[in-house]
Parts: sequence; structure tokens; C-alpha cells
Amino acid sequence: MSAEFEIKITDKDMYRFNLYHAYHGFQGIMATVVGIWVLIMAAMTFGKVTAMYTALYIVFGIVFLLYVPGSLYLRSKSQIASSDVFKQALRYRIDDAGVHVSQGEDTADLEWKQIYKMVSTKSNLLIYSSRVNAYVIPREAIKSQYQTVVGLAVSHLDSYRLKMNPFSI
Repeated sequence: MSAEFEIKITDKDMYRFNLYHAYHGFQGIMATVVGIWVLIMAAMTFGKVTAMYTALYIVFGIVFLLYVPGSLYLRSKSQIASSDVFKQALRYRIDDAGVHVSQGEDTADLEWKQIYKMVSTKSNLLIYSSRVNAYVIPREAIKSQYQTVVGLAVSHLDSYRLKMNPFSI
């Protein structure tokens, strides 16, 4: 059993990966909590402090809520524009040996025992080789082979290293 496909990563795919990674980590969660807390403080102190303080609370709340997605958007655009790897399509083969990626003459192999975890989001399939590095595969590109990839992952990875919905397409 194997799955083969070719993908080209776009800045939109990279942005979705960066958003997922940030908002499932400490920085994204804290930025959201602080942003909401500051906006609540603006509402609670409205009329009790000067209009300037209320305006500052609102501005800081909005900055905290928009900074992370805004900076990730700019970083994603920059990553795609500056990387030679993302300018051409990547060819993937996922089989019983692991994940094989090639582009032109270059190849990389990731055995199943080297995979840190696999995550399926609404938009992407993420194959992590470490806590922060992942192969980003747009789900749209592997629609017909998603079940095959899930089957291979389930048979080769421990369940705690899988965050995948086997029934979504």
C-alpha cells in the first residue's frame, strides 16, 4: 500500500501551518488571552477612567489579537518567496518504509520511526520530523489518497503520535 502525489506549497498553505503551530503553542494562546483580557478591562473601566485609558486598552487589545496572525502572514509570504525549495513542486511517496520526498535530483527519506507526529487539520496534513519542523501537505492535493495515508500512519505510528481524523476527506 502506498500513496504518491505531487504538491506545490503556496503562501496560503504555509500561513495555515504557521497559524496552527502558533495557536497550538504558548505564544498564540497567551496573545489571545491577553488580548481578550485587555478588551474586557476596557469594557469594565469604561466611564471610570479617562477616555484616553479606555482607548489605549482597546488599541492594546486589538494589537495583541492581530499581531500574531499578521506577523505569521508576513512570515509565510517571506518564507515562500525566499525559499528555492518552494518554487518547484515536491513529489511525495508514502509507503510502508516511510515518507520519501523528491524534487529534481534531491531526495529525502523519513522512516516511520523518525516521525515525531502526524496531524491532520482542516486544510493540511502535517508530518512532523521534530517539534517544530514539518512537511506541509495541502489536503486538497491528496484528496483521493488521504485514506491510504491515514491507514499507513495508523499501522506504523503509535496512537499518541497521531492526531488525525480517519473519516474526514
